[in-house]
Amino acid sequence: MKRQSLEDLLQTVNPVQMLRSSQEGAYVYPVVATEFSNWQHEQHAWVETVVLYDQSHHMANLYLKGPDALKLLSHLGINSFANFPLNRAKQFVPCSYDGYVIGDGILFHLEENEYEWVGRVPVVNWLQFHVETGNWNLELVRDDRSPSRPMGKAVTRTQYRFQIQGPNAAALIEKLNGGPFPDIKFFHTDYINIAGRKVRALRHGMAGQPGLEVWGPYGEYEEIRAAILEAGEEFGIAPVGARAYATNALESGWIPSPLPAVYTGEQMKPYREWLPAAGYEGRGGSLGGSFVSDNIEDYYVTPYQLGYGHMVKFDHDFIGREALEQMDTANQRRKVTLAWNHEDVAKIFASVFDPSVVPYKFIEMPVSNYASANYDSILLDGKLVGFSMFTGYSSNERAMLSLSTIDHEIAVGTEVTLVWGEPDGGSQKASVERPHRQLEVRATVAPAPYTKEVREHYGEGWRQKQG
Repeated sequence: MKRQSLEDLLQTVNPVQMLRSSQEGAYVYPVVATEFSNWQHEQHAWVETVVLYDQSHHMANLYLKGPDALKLLSHLGINSFANFPLNRAKQFVPCSYDGYVIGDGILFHLEENEYEWVGRVPVVNWLQFHVETGNWNLELVRDDRSPSRPMGKAVTRTQYRFQIQGPNAAALIEKLNGGPFPDIKFFHTDYINIAGRKVRALRHGMAGQPGLEVWGPYGEYEEIRAAILEAGEEFGIAPVGARAYATNALESGWIPSPLPAVYTGEQMKPYREWLPAAGYEGRGGSLGGSFVSDNIEDYYVTPYQLGYGHMVKFDHDFIGREALEQMDTANQRRKVTLAWNHEDVAKIFASVFDPSVVPYKFIEMPVSNYASANYDSILLDGKLVGFSMFTGYSSNERAMLSLSTIDHEIAVGTEVTLVWGEPDGGSQKASVERPHRQLEVRATVAPAPYTKEVREHYGEGWRQKQG
């Protein structure tokens, strides 16, 4: 039987209807324990002591090796590759031919003509498609994220990936290394020693705190993890579980999962014919939130709207360049954080205890997203002015926060309205409780990143920039 492609599927269903009625269930951060202590303590630890993030399972790895690897990356990325030497990393952002974001992730230059990309599956698919259908002299190895529900089966990856972060991170890393470690610049890589092994390290940070991301062969996972936790006891180390992990994006200002802009456009048709109907972009993904449009293109976002405008460099030819050159960049929406009104949040929770009314859409904590891609309407004076795209609770800030993109002229400090919950009692998604009511939540526009520590001390990079 011929495999059904995404293009085949879209001949029978509107993509919005398909994604808004997904039966895939909630997005899961796989394998890693939900909590090791409690998620509030784990959130506090990354600003008070030191944490161990386990990033080994929820992201895909793609390895590109060959003379044309950099040429392919430059062909697909909005980023400049004029200066990308060995032992460097950068956030890699590809767009559609119409200049809308497909996804993003971290790209590493490991060896001569050898690169590794780490992130979510939409970009992995886009890269693999071009390798397989183009005339590129390179090899590709794909290592997909661990299954969301392993159901007791063994899980293996090509690499483990940990991040050591927090005020005590430097002292812990020095102890692990057996003495001073290299002064690694932001988004540069080098090596440190852990348990007698030479381990790759990236100077990175999440939620604005110092630290290193380290990785190596998956067979050494248990050994390296145990060594970090043992050495970290005196520094108050806390392993971070899946519940708390995703919320560091709220504080550091990264919108992790925009809808990939692949569903329309004649130039994108060969790609849709290559993609499987059952994949992430098809039946494997979901779309949620109060914003509803029959036109899937209304959900597409540009690099400028996600805060990636400073990465767009017209020093090379790349897919989407012509469209981006023609965009009115001055009037693009910009990335902000919304701080929810505490009384309105309390009203939502109170409704679930009142049997006389239909409750408002429930707020999961600490991460409150209930679809792969989330789009809640933001209103000002009744007019749609943007989307809330990633929502959750920060115990450090004692606030419900939403990473959002809004009209450029709306100033920090403005009170807007966020529509929480889906219309008509909720969609048919497996992850949505029915029936529920919507509530117009008051919210105040704040900077992204929201956390002062990030804005003032995070390295030069994408989480600080706007536009």
